[in-house]
Amino acid sequence: MLNLKGCAFVLSLAVAPAGAWAQAAYPGKPVKVVVGFTAGGPTDVVARVISQHLGERLGQPFIVENRAGAAGSIGAAGVARAAPDGYTLYLAVQTTHAVAPALYPDVGYDPIKDFRGVVRIVHNPLMMVVDPALPVRTVADLVNYAKAHPGKLNYATGGLGSSPHMSVELFKKVSGIDLTPVHYKGDSAAIVDLLGGQVQMMMSSISGLLANVQNGKLRPIAVTGKTRSPAMPDLPTIAESGYPDFEVITWFGLVAPARTPDAVVARLNQEVLQVLKQPEVREKLTGMGFEVVPNSAEEFSRFMAEENVKWGSLVRELGLKGQ
Repeated sequence: MLNLKGCAFVLSLAVAPAGAWAQAAYPGKPVKVVVGFTAGGPTDVVARVISQHLGERLGQPFIVENRAGAAGSIGAAGVARAAPDGYTLYLAVQTTHAVAPALYPDVGYDPIKDFRGVVRIVHNPLMMVVDPALPVRTVADLVNYAKAHPGKLNYATGGLGSSPHMSVELFKKVSGIDLTPVHYKGDSAAIVDLLGGQVQMMMSSISGLLANVQNGKLRPIAVTGKTRSPAMPDLPTIAESGYPDFEVITWFGLVAPARTPDAVVARLNQEVLQVLKQPEVREKLTGMGFEVVPNSAEEFSRFMAEENVKWGSLVRELGLKGQ
C-alpha cells in the first residue's frame, strides 16, 4: 500500500524554497566580523559583545578581525569585495558608511550599492570633554574662551573623518569658533594625549570617555544628542545649551556584501535581535553609554542612506579631503 503521508512529506521537502534551506543551513562554518578600527575602541567593543553571543547561539565562532586605516574604509572595502554568502560581515559606523565615501576620492566601495543592511545594533551621543586645567565648565564657557583665544585651542580626533572629528567640525560651524584638529590613529591614542595635556578638548563616544570622567581626569561639558544620555543624566545637551538644532548620534550596525541571500540576512537580523534582548548584553552596552536600537534590515538600510546624505553634504561643504 502506498504511504501517502510519507509521499506528502517528501514532496513538501522537494518544493521547499531554496531560501529556507539556506537559512536552515547557515552558518555552517566560522563567520568573520571585520572592524575597520583598532582593538579596544567603541566599535571593537560592540563587535566583540555581539559576536560572542552570536557564536554561542548559532554554534559557530564569529571571529572579530581588526583592519584599521583610512577612517575605517580599508576594512569596509575588503568586505565589499567578499563573497556574498554571510561569512564575511562588517561592523558599519557613521564614519565608514556616511563620511569616508565623501572624504576619500577613491574609497573603494559604494556604501549603499555594495552592502546590505543587516541590523542597527546601538547608537549613542558623543560627549564633549576638556582638560580640567582649562577654565571651561559649560558650552558657553568654551565658546567664549575660544573666541577670546582664536586658533589657540586644539581638539583631538580619532582620525580624519572620524565621529570625533566631524562632530567638532559641525559644532565649529554652528558656534562660529576656531579650533584646530589634531588627528590620531584611533580614539584611544587621542584620549592618551588629551589626558597628557597635549590637546585641550575632544568629542568622543561616552563609552570611551566615561572612566576618565568618573575619576576626574577629564571634565565633561555636554552630550551631543537631542536628549540627555541615561549614562550621564545630569549633563546637558549642546542643543539645550544654546544650539537647538545640534545633534550628533554615532551608530553601529552589521552589514553584509550586496547580494547576500535574503534568508541569511533575515537569520542574522533575528539572531542579533535575540542577543540584544539578553539582560546581560543590554546591561553591558547601556553601562558603556550605548542605547540599544533594534530594527529590521530594511529600516537600517534606509537609515544608512539618510546618514550618507547628511554627512556627505557636510564633508563637501567643509571641503575636507582624505589622503
